[in-house]
Amino acid sequence: MGEQLRAARRIVVKVGSSLVTDEGRGIDARAIGLWCRQLAELANQGREVIMVSSGAIAEGMKRLGWAVRPKEIHELQAAAAVGQMGLVQMYESQLREHGVGSAQVLLTHADLADRERYLNARSTLLTLLSLKVVPVINENDTVVNDEIKFGDNDTLGALVANLVEADALVILTDQPGLFSADPRRDPQARFIHEARAGDPALESMAGGTGSHIGRGGMITKVLAAKRAAGSGASTVIAWGREPEVLLRLAAGEAIGTLLTASTPKLAARKQWMADHLQLRGAVVVDDGAVLKLRDEGKSLLPIGIIEVAGDFARGDVIAVRSAAGLEVARGLANYASSEARLIARKPSSEFERLLGFTGEPEMIHRDNLVLA
Repeated sequence: MGEQLRAARRIVVKVGSSLVTDEGRGIDARAIGLWCRQLAELANQGREVIMVSSGAIAEGMKRLGWAVRPKEIHELQAAAAVGQMGLVQMYESQLREHGVGSAQVLLTHADLADRERYLNARSTLLTLLSLKVVPVINENDTVVNDEIKFGDNDTLGALVANLVEADALVILTDQPGLFSADPRRDPQARFIHEARAGDPALESMAGGTGSHIGRGGMITKVLAAKRAAGSGASTVIAWGREPEVLLRLAAGEAIGTLLTASTPKLAARKQWMADHLQLRGAVVVDDGAVLKLRDEGKSLLPIGIIEVAGDFARGDVIAVRSAAGLEVARGLANYASSEARLIARKPSSEFERLLGFTGEPEMIHRDNLVLA
């Protein structure tokens, strides 16, 4: 169990509402402070960490004096707007106290379903990580109905893990991990120390919903682990108040339940690129670019493009073809076809003059490219 977390360089941590708000009594400054100190220590170890935090609606309820979670969408949205203020302020002050910068990122599932917004979110998060900043992510509950009604931050944590190609997803909850049955009802319930993410038996074990404060439950955590495993990330479900839980997990200690990904991270991403995305156009590249892609594992730069075919948008999947017409690779385009035609055969130093803005230096980044 320990080796996978010990080797993880990029980790997404998700904490639930009941932990963040001390069962709805308001933001738990002490608990957040403990997690932030551990996040800072992990960052000092050279790891990249992202926090996905619930708690905005619960904190908003407390600030507004509401004892019962409302059912009306506009009231939930109002609570989220009020609560998000306190939530992000707490993370910012606690991380700053430990010498680490932070950034608020509000996402919806729709942001990660749209290819252009997916690329924008990915670029932003990877840039923040490269700057040694800890992104604090929450769902944008204030403007999105479906996420409030049906969504949960366990799923969002898995989507973020997929987005940034994390090595591990750590879900901190108010339970020590996954049991074979509800231990409150079945004294014979067996604790699951380790299993394969996506095993159908896990879903039957994890029935039941969350607390009156949050909307998730163990089933959402099991399904999140299954989703994260699709991009090669393993998941740990552990008690959020376990002393030094993040540091001990990162040191390789067996805490909670480990749900392992059966597919290596790189292979999972390549399979996703190869099988699940439709081609929207193509670029034809010179022999030098073909060599760099095939033999050196490089990204595709616009200077190597000699022709642009089709009409595609940023984030669409396009083919990369040789001058002889053979498909060399495919991947997510960082520029629309109209922009690609302007910057083809040009160095990145000319992009701002040609486009009016400076974007990524690559037409397709190597992380978003699979060889044919």
